[in-house]
Amino acid sequence: MNWTGFDTWIVVIGALCAAACALPGCFLVLRKMSMMGDAISHAVLPGLAIAFLITGTRASVAMFLGAAIAGVLTALFTQWITRFGNVDRGAAMGIVFTTLFAIGLLLIRQAADHVDLDPGCVLYGAIELTPLDTIALGGFDIPRAALVNGIVLLLNLVIIGLLYKELKLSSFDPDLADTLGYSSEFLHYLLMTMVAVTTVAAFESVGSIIVIAMLIVPPATALLLTHDLFKMLIIAVVAAVLAAVTGHLGALVVPGWLGFESTTTSGMIALAAGLIFTLAWLFSPYEGILTRRFREGVREPDSLSANTNTKAS
Repeated sequence: MNWTGFDTWIVVIGALCAAACALPGCFLVLRKMSMMGDAISHAVLPGLAIAFLITGTRASVAMFLGAAIAGVLTALFTQWITRFGNVDRGAAMGIVFTTLFAIGLLLIRQAADHVDLDPGCVLYGAIELTPLDTIALGGFDIPRAALVNGIVLLLNLVIIGLLYKELKLSSFDPDLADTLGYSSEFLHYLLMTMVAVTTVAAFESVGSIIVIAMLIVPPATALLLTHDLFKMLIIAVVAAVLAAVTGHLGALVVPGWLGFESTTTSGMIALAAGLIFTLAWLFSPYEGILTRRFREGVREPDSLSANTNTKAS
């Protein structure tokens, strides 16, 4: 394995992207809205395509605004269908994101005839190429993806830090939050906006499909390991960063073991996140399957011993 500066930047960008997604993802998991991350990450496609068709360029500002607006509208449409259509929230999410995703694919196919747009890149990302697109900052050439994802991560940290109590309360008991003067509806749309912006920022690096894994898998892993929200946020970020590091290492090493030429780092990051979740699912001190069976196996001999002593007496 030949590690270069490119590999370092790829890991840094992947870690920033994964950590930025994991923070709002924790609240999605707690609110039982995991599919909203799926919906928004797919529904930003029409926003991207419309931005391409209007501007005719891949200007970052136009892409970001178009996709962010589409992501926020996804949350609004889902809420409206749920409230006024008397439809289950999960079904409403499915309706909105499949419809917008289909529209986005059609528009992207149309846009691809006029501008340099690869639908495969939209779906799977191109994190291996992100170090090539740099911005001069303080005399250093920094990949634009690292700067964008770093800013979004910082914004997410600031918002959660300032509104930690309010977000926590509205996640567990929105009615109580309203009673205490914290608008649960405002906090809901603020969280959806965070998810949309984070998704758009991560979109170009890892693609729409892998964003879903980063939004949900590290928070789900953390929830298996702790029931304290503050600890959950920390563990989710650590798991996300670990997935980014091990995922890129796996992309460099594993294909050679299996006789393949290469694989994508984004896919390996998602696989690494899944493997970390599996370990937590098996060995978590509270929820681990093997841990619980071990405890049950220890209790059974104790109960048998107690019954034997009772009969003997």
